[in-house]
Amino acid sequence: MIEVRNISKSFKGHQVLKDVSATFEKGQTNLIIGQSGSGKTVLMKCLVGLYQADQGQVIYDDRVFSDMPEYERMNIRKEVGMLFQGGALFDSKTVEENVMFPLSMFTNQSFEEKLERVNFCLRRVNLENANKLHPSELSGGMIKRVAIARAISVNPRYLFCDEPNSGLDPRTAGVIDNLISEITEEYGMTTIVNTHDMNSVLQIGEKVVFIHEGNLWWTGDKQQVLKSENKELNKFIFASELTRRLKK
Repeated sequence: MIEVRNISKSFKGHQVLKDVSATFEKGQTNLIIGQSGSGKTVLMKCLVGLYQADQGQVIYDDRVFSDMPEYERMNIRKEVGMLFQGGALFDSKTVEENVMFPLSMFTNQSFEEKLERVNFCLRRVNLENANKLHPSELSGGMIKRVAIARAISVNPRYLFCDEPNSGLDPRTAGVIDNLISEITEEYGMTTIVNTHDMNSVLQIGEKVVFIHEGNLWWTGDKQQVLKSENKELNKFIFASELTRRLKK
């Protein structure tokens, strides 16, 4: 479980997050949604320590991450998997080398042990025998699946996904959503997904946190989101659905 308590963050006098408190549950896909500029990306960056909040706390399973010195934070970062927008694979490395990268950084495993783990993770995302391919030889969906394999290679307790469906067609996006959800349940991870895709919300949103103008505006699940009478949330849902239809 990850908890944020009274997080605020400003940039050059502009307050982006305003006293946000939320809990992200273990073994669930927790979604952060909101319009561009709402503060959802800043919230995720505060969660992983890329930004230091001006006030408030970030707590990983009773460990106050935000108050730790950098050398102690490194111990928690070893428990974190990251799925970046666009996949963020190393173009010069093969699929095998990309997935092996966190293992080389954070473990003392032998090459044989690392390769065994790489092959397991690639099988888990249905990419057997893709080891020697380079990112330029992969489709967008395959790149995201390699990125997921890399993110879970160190068997993380926490998984962060930044716009995992960005640039994907609806069918491929659904495959990625289902994969994230299955892996979360399978490994009992605390997964946090930053998205504006309402299809993702309705498909895998076990807990949904809606950020509006830097405030925590609504929380619920995928069953409750369409029944909400929250005016700003309903505007966001309508705008997201309209954008999706215009892109078809």
